[in-house]
Amino acid sequence: MPAHPIAIVGGGPAGALAAALLAEAGRHVLLFDEKLAWEKPCGGGITHKVLQQYPFLAYAGSESNPVEHCELISPSGQRVRFHMRHPVAIFSRLALNGLLLARARRAGTCTGTGTDIDARVGAGVDIRHERVTRIAGTSGDWRLFTPQREYHASYLVMAAGARNPLRSQFLPPISPSDLMVTAGYFIPGRTSLMQIQFLKGITGYIWVFPRADHVSAGIAGKMGETSAAELRRMLEQWLEEHWLEQNGFSLDGARFYSHILPSFRAQAFETLEVCAEGWAMIGDSAGLVDPITGEGLYYALRSAELCANALLAGRPDEYRALLEEEVLAELKVAARVSQRFYSGQIFGDSVLEKMVSLTAQSASFRELMSDLFAGIQGYRDLRSRLYRILPAVMAEGLAGTMGWSWNKSAKFATDPFAE
Repeated sequence: MPAHPIAIVGGGPAGALAAALLAEAGRHVLLFDEKLAWEKPCGGGITHKVLQQYPFLAYAGSESNPVEHCELISPSGQRVRFHMRHPVAIFSRLALNGLLLARARRAGTCTGTGTDIDARVGAGVDIRHERVTRIAGTSGDWRLFTPQREYHASYLVMAAGARNPLRSQFLPPISPSDLMVTAGYFIPGRTSLMQIQFLKGITGYIWVFPRADHVSAGIAGKMGETSAAELRRMLEQWLEEHWLEQNGFSLDGARFYSHILPSFRAQAFETLEVCAEGWAMIGDSAGLVDPITGEGLYYALRSAELCANALLAGRPDEYRALLEEEVLAELKVAARVSQRFYSGQIFGDSVLEKMVSLTAQSASFRELMSDLFAGIQGYRDLRSRLYRILPAVMAEGLAGTMGWSWNKSAKFATDPFAE
């Protein structure tokens, strides 16, 4: 047992899961978060891959909305709806974070007085509803300052998001080119269809995610491409013209939000440091967000588990290697192909237009899309799967539509997934 607890700064999904795993294995954890469970600005989709990895989330049925149908809309307005073989469980982030914090509270037991936190013994999580304003000290004896008091910790895990000012004490600030801007609304009402509208000239998209008791409708774009105000205007225009009245919704009573997410370029992932002597970064703090989709929940939870495993094994430096193998290798591929996905060409058309048309015309391609949404089809072997299914796609009627015939030597004109 270390002389001081392990401190985790940030009580979101990554921080809460890391705290629970460490406490369940006998460690004493201080978990700091000034907001605790709150409604975060995102879609909140939990994929089949996440539910398989963390089955306790699958049992929280009343807290999520399982969605089986998705509609993709290309920049020109092509639409296709398809059935997802594995439903996406869409959580309110308030509910999801509350669930994970409750799990952390139940993990282990602590003894001692409420005022003498560092002197407590035994396993457990002390959740401190406080904002850490400053960190000093070194590995083995970190000093964390809040407006209430000073705490000591043996090891420090940062899980407070990409824009947390304390992050810059350990790593260089994130470049604006490695960030994504989001804006959206929580709209009262219910629907059963998840929708994604791709846009011309924007490295991002509009989403409509049906949660259990409201709809999260938002837009994301790379910082520097357009302003947050322009993104909001584009979203409101799309909602007014294509969604609100047609689906019986209104912005009356809706709550607006905006947020900044990591969206690393390939070079940022190549030089990323996630741990050093006495500290580690997990989740958004480490920039672990898919640069194509903006999805970060799986990577937040998995990085928390890998970091906790390395700490419990007494080899915290191994976290970097574990993360490289299971998470960073996948995100590096996504970063390398992100620009080509949003602005590249394939078969003489834009990747986005062709992706929507192939989904409409080919059962084999719809199965691929379903697996991508489920998280069970990764980026690293996506290119090989595309080549494998291409003959079946042609056999399903695409040759006539595209005006050319398939032969075994045909190649992508510009392969968006080539590295």
